[in-house]
Amino acid sequence: EVQLVESGGGLVQAGGSLRLSCVLSGFTNKDYAIGWFRQTPGKEREGVSYISSDGDTHYADSVKGRFTISSDHAKNTVYLQMNSLKPEDTAVYYCALIVGWVTADAAGRYEPDYWGQGTQVTVSS
Repeated sequence: EVQLVESGGGLVQAGGSLRLSCVLSGFTNKDYAIGWFRQTPGKEREGVSYISSDGDTHYADSVKGRFTISSDHAKNTVYLQMNSLKPEDTAVYYCALIVGWVTADAAGRYEPDYWGQGTQVTVSS
């Protein structure tokens, strides 16, 4: 059974940092992409960042220069380092798996196959 488990959310002041983790289990294909998404009530879900199994990355304009996505294959974990956080970054953050070979730039065109349960990030002003 494929599972994605996020952790690392919390409450932080504006300008602060958080690192989210997404642990993937039950998946052995070598071709995939992992995306970080966020959603707040009343807003559309936003694809924040993607990383492919080849290691290329993509960022939404809203987080470019502030967020960094990375992966540790030995730990089956994808991280989202979030710096210079703003109140508008407040959301539930989800990681999701896109099965198959896809570049990070193209990953946003595909509906993920599996989702994690989400982790709340709250940035206070």
